[in-house]
Amino acid sequence: MYEHGMIAPVVALAIWSLIMLIWLYATRIPAMSKAKIKPDAATRAQMEALPSAKVADNYNHLMEQPTIFYALCFALQFLDQANDINIGLAWLYVVIRIVHSLVQAIFNSIVIRFSIFIIGSLVLMALAFHAAIAVGMVDVHF
Repeated sequence: MYEHGMIAPVVALAIWSLIMLIWLYATRIPAMSKAKIKPDAATRAQMEALPSAKVADNYNHLMEQPTIFYALCFALQFLDQANDINIGLAWLYVVIRIVHSLVQAIFNSIVIRFSIFIIGSLVLMALAFHAAIAVGMVDVHF
């Protein structure tokens, strides 16, 4: 799991995003058909009222903050900072995003989801801090 450095967590999150895309269409297409919504005439309100809306929202979320994750993982890999701490943080972020997806898509508790999001954001900040140290933007002496 650690032998591929920062790349394996990137691939894992990309695969998870594709799983959510499949889940989205597997729920959205039947829901649109049942509601007799035509794709070329659907309104935003109609789409948001579908049971698949939570999955669609989560897929969109996977296209937002994780873009920072991808950039940081590649930066840390290229900076030769694919150490156990950074790889562990990257895998932790992937797990957090998967849990976030499941919470949002299945029961969507805003309080739980926001807590998970904050934890993921803190992990992302730690990766960013490590990248800033690696490029000399932050000078840390212990």
